[in-house]
Amino acid sequence: MAQPLVKKDDDRDDEAEYSPFMGIEKGAVLQEARVFNDPQLDPRRCSQVITKLLYLLNQGETFTKVEATEVFFAVTKLFQSKDVGLRRMLYLMIKELSPSADEVIIVTSSLMKDMNSKTDMYRANAIRVLCRITDGVLLTQIERYLKQAIVDKNPVVASAALVSGIHLLQTNPEVVKRWSNEVQEAVQSRAALVQFHALALLHQIRQNDRLAVSKLVTSLTRGTVRSPLAQCLLIRYTSQVIRESASNSQGGDRPFYDFLEGCLRHKAEMVIFEAARAITELSGVTSRELTPAITVLQLFLSSSKPVLRFAAVRTLNKVAMTHPMAVTNCNIDMESLISDQNRSIATLAITTLLKTGNESSVDRLMKQITNFMSDIADEFKIVVVEAIRSLCLKFPLKYRSLDIPDAKENGLLHLCEFIEDCEFTYLSTQILHFLGIEGPKTSDPSKYIRYIYNRVHLENATVRAAAVSTLAKFGAMVDALKVQCTGLYSDVPEVVETDKGVKEFLFGALDIPLVNLETSLRNYEASEDAFDINSVPKEVKSQPLAEKKAPGKKQPTGLGAPPAAPPTTVDAYERLLSSIPELASLGKPFKSSAPTELTEAETEYAVNVVKHIYDRHVVFQYNCTNTIPEQQLEEVSVVVDSSDAEEFGFVLSKPLRSLPYDSPGQTFVVFEKPEGVPAVGKFSNTLKFIVKEVDPNTGEADEDGVDDEYQLEELEVVSADYMQKVGISNFRNAWESLDADLERVDEYGLGPRESLAEAVNAVISLLGMQPCEGTEAVPSNSRSHTCLLSGVFIGNTRVLARLQFGLTGPKEVAMKLAVRSDDIAVSDAIHEIVASG
Repeated sequence: MAQPLVKKDDDRDDEAEYSPFMGIEKGAVLQEARVFNDPQLDPRRCSQVITKLLYLLNQGETFTKVEATEVFFAVTKLFQSKDVGLRRMLYLMIKELSPSADEVIIVTSSLMKDMNSKTDMYRANAIRVLCRITDGVLLTQIERYLKQAIVDKNPVVASAALVSGIHLLQTNPEVVKRWSNEVQEAVQSRAALVQFHALALLHQIRQNDRLAVSKLVTSLTRGTVRSPLAQCLLIRYTSQVIRESASNSQGGDRPFYDFLEGCLRHKAEMVIFEAARAITELSGVTSRELTPAITVLQLFLSSSKPVLRFAAVRTLNKVAMTHPMAVTNCNIDMESLISDQNRSIATLAITTLLKTGNESSVDRLMKQITNFMSDIADEFKIVVVEAIRSLCLKFPLKYRSLDIPDAKENGLLHLCEFIEDCEFTYLSTQILHFLGIEGPKTSDPSKYIRYIYNRVHLENATVRAAAVSTLAKFGAMVDALKVQCTGLYSDVPEVVETDKGVKEFLFGALDIPLVNLETSLRNYEASEDAFDINSVPKEVKSQPLAEKKAPGKKQPTGLGAPPAAPPTTVDAYERLLSSIPELASLGKPFKSSAPTELTEAETEYAVNVVKHIYDRHVVFQYNCTNTIPEQQLEEVSVVVDSSDAEEFGFVLSKPLRSLPYDSPGQTFVVFEKPEGVPAVGKFSNTLKFIVKEVDPNTGEADEDGVDDEYQLEELEVVSADYMQKVGISNFRNAWESLDADLERVDEYGLGPRESLAEAVNAVISLLGMQPCEGTEAVPSNSRSHTCLLSGVFIGNTRVLARLQFGLTGPKEVAMKLAVRSDDIAVSDAIHEIVASG
């Protein structure tokens, strides 16, 4: 009896059994490659072997030099076959093997012959292969043929030449830029794909010339671009010109807006959507400008094509973040999408509705969502719960009507079941982290323990660690589970003794940078002494200055390169300072800054300064280099004028006895300041020294010298010098772990700013704190933004700041600053820095 036919998509769990490449081995395939040497070639068999070789290469299989060479020489014999299909496979194989310079010569003549063939398929593919494996010398030889191919009547050949030009522009830009006339002609082609590739290449050729790009956009927006793909590119380039011209415009109509609005009436749906998305992403877009784009997106919401519905609701979801009122007209259409078969569309519709809902419509909206909750998969209920939680914060009086505990618990149980089959370590650890936060808050936390406990025994080390941490959190938050769970976290009783200490240990912020912790763990050698987490430096270490590379020595790259050494700049400074008796008595510096250049490049003397901050002192380390071979400097020192830094008092100066040519040396100046106070000021610097002439034959300096001096740039000590950048893994937990009574909140007007992003960067630079969770990035077109910062203030006081920015006028920015720390005086000090900055 015949077996019933089974569709492959019916069961994706066993998808691997449908692969025709199951179990193939490199050695066996290399043996099969001998078929290329047969006198009577079998095109079908040869194509199958090439397919297997390509599969192995794309799966990451590596061929030795000998194996790759043997395969390459065998493959080149296939040029004698006239089979079109085999010839195409041959081209792919040559590209993937990427032959060396010596081997390229063997196939160059064959490829150049195909490039001039009467068969268009041969010509197009030969161009692609040649441009992939060619070098600069060969490129100049075939440049004439490539120019002819760009304007070829056959669109396949023209597109092949244009795409090759796009790739070659990265390695041989001078050659490709000479093709501008031919590419300009190809932009006017009637073939859609040719026009698309030509426009892409022409823009890349001119991308570094803002005026040229503007002229290109101006000419094409007035003309007729027939290709929908090219029209989408043109819309993107137009948006780029609009963004770049926004800073120079002084009000009035927005340039090229009429073109974008006109594209909303294009016959191609992709062009309509691209134009609508471009309008919604315009900087400072007004409600009047948004209206036509929103109208088009609203029509797409009711489209029969899932891709259009998804594109529209995703775009409206982004618009709702900055212009919720503009999206409210689409709410009725989005409510119908809650039951959409596409889960992504349904989830985006729900979250968009929750962002645009107002207090009066919350009850009706929740009734709609509740009716459709049974149609949404459990994993998407989690997304809904998160959106509802945000709505709770927005409308606290509606909290009871917004509570959906069953949906939350069902979603968490689904995650527990999902994690058992999950093969991705990162995803598993994130789910466990989420369970540790939300699971203990449910009505029956014990139901999740079995799933989490299984991960301790059945997973890799990373997931096991996350599972143990999650179990400990359950035990710390649920008294009934304390004995069952926290016993697994065997190290906790040794670290902390009280219940409050356990919760602080588990839920408190990690106040050390992860990169520093990783470096310390890698350098730790097993011994009787346990690893001490307090030994990990808290400062985010800056990368050391790039050293001069020795000529002729090439840095190793690729897989064979050794891993980069961890940054050791801070440790080197500490060792240097402790080796100098006059400075060792000051103790350990709180912070060492990055070097600041005090001289211009290519000057006689190169000097930069590093500021070492102590509780009661500031040490200026001047790094000096003599760049004149005929001179030797002696008794080198820096005379510092602190008249513009009243809170600082001069203590001592340690000169440098000798500074030969191209041998860096250091001289130090120490100032005293009030203890624990972020004193600021400007310092004038003059380099003083004795110049002695050096005999070029003997290399010895004259006994007599001449006093000389060299004026350096000013040096400034700022408030940010008293703050260490210390990242944390969970800002919310860290914020809640600090006493709310030690919080200080105030509002500030930041005045006119070029953009919201510029205001955010200015405040971050002023405070010198570490941005958390990627909040330093401001989305385009945002009218408000929240930035989270963390750091350690002088005196080793932990500080967290929550900054809320908003546009109050065309370019006026206001900021609400909330600061929490372990010391109320430090919270006040941060506000004083902002107020005086």
